[in-house]
Amino acid sequence: MTVALSKLNFRDVGGLRAVDGRVIRPNLIFRSEGPANFMAAHHEELEAIGFKTICDLRSAIEREEAPNDWAGPDCRMLHLDINIDIRAQGEESDPADEHDWGDLWGSLRNDPTAERAHWVMSESYRHMPAALLPNMKLIVQSLIDGDVPMMIHCTAGKDRTGVSVGLLLLLAGVGHDDVIADYQRSVIFGENMWVTGAIEVGFNKMFGFMPDRDVVDATTGVNPDYLESALAEVRKRWGTVADYFTAAGVDNAMQARLREAMLEPARADTSAN
Repeated sequence: MTVALSKLNFRDVGGLRAVDGRVIRPNLIFRSEGPANFMAAHHEELEAIGFKTICDLRSAIEREEAPNDWAGPDCRMLHLDINIDIRAQGEESDPADEHDWGDLWGSLRNDPTAERAHWVMSESYRHMPAALLPNMKLIVQSLIDGDVPMMIHCTAGKDRTGVSVGLLLLLAGVGHDDVIADYQRSVIFGENMWVTGAIEVGFNKMFGFMPDRDVVDATTGVNPDYLESALAEVRKRWGTVADYFTAAGVDNAMQARLREAMLEPARADTSAN
């Protein structure tokens, strides 16, 4: 029997509360794992939501292996190619890229320890804001233009998706702790992989062997340290989250419009007589 989308790493971020008391609009932004685990019944659920935009953060190799073949012709596909992830390995390296991601992930294959896994994941997250930067204006503009509901996804729905959605939520005014808490809900991806037996298949494909449980959990699970690594890099390189979006080409006016697009209007206080 096919499990519902709600049992996957898939959710509407609507309802998260901003520090000013307003909440993120429902049916606006959904965060998700990739389509590899979508079955026919999931396709029906997805089609019923009526997505207008899909922000696919995966590499070309990942898209080829598991295409978004459920989306209809009226759904805009944004292929954003964020390759800083263990699941994106196999992409040809870019000579202009100052980072050799093959060496980063290869170091984990050569030293499959929990300590190395934590370091590799933290380093991967640290570089994600810069990798996402050229695409953030396009995502923001789609939200402002009302091309919603929007799905933002990668393969696991926790790493590249976690950083991009986290930055959008922070810009909208959601508190840091609430962003971290939402990110941690993506632990379900790794838990499902253990239940289905996909863990062993995946790691044998990537590494040629099955690492110890603590190594697997460090890479397939979630850890606040990882997201904090990305946010620390934003502070170090750009200053604030708002400054980061400014560097991405999202000026103050666009940022204000995004907040209005993402947040429900404030309700009038009717408590006074």
